[in-house]
Amino acid sequence: MFDDRLMAEARKFLDTAQKNKLTLAAAESCTGGLLAGLITEIPGSSQTLDRGFVVYTNKAKQDMLGVSGETLADFGAVSEPTAIAMAEGALENSRANLAVAITGIAGPSGQTAMKPVGLVHIAAIRRDREVLHHAFKFGDIGRANVRQKSMSAAIRLLMQLMD
Repeated sequence: MFDDRLMAEARKFLDTAQKNKLTLAAAESCTGGLLAGLITEIPGSSQTLDRGFVVYTNKAKQDMLGVSGETLADFGAVSEPTAIAMAEGALENSRANLAVAITGIAGPSGQTAMKPVGLVHIAAIRRDREVLHHAFKFGDIGRANVRQKSMSAAIRLLMQLMD
């Protein structure tokens, strides 16, 4: 289902998280649960993945993660403040001690002049630490490629929280 490179990244993340006794909550918009699917493809992932939130609509982001309507109105669903609020909400609404949030425009439509296809915001947080955020501009490389690159980038950001 997933390519070997993504599987290797997910295995490395799981091994490291399990070694550090860390658990994960994933809040996904443009990836639609694919990151959670990738992680659960690996046997033993139940020790690490606490839960996943697929929050494709703004209403779901508000209802499930507590993202404020003001944040969404002021910055939009694809923004740094929304990604951070999603990650914080995933942490608050789970028993996990790590959370990651992915929100972006996978295409082929949905873009604006300021937010092109391939723009993805990812935020990761570990309890009692600062939030990490990065905006990726993958470009109009096709929906599947944007989503795959988003999963890989999310894992890399999570790995930065390990120590």
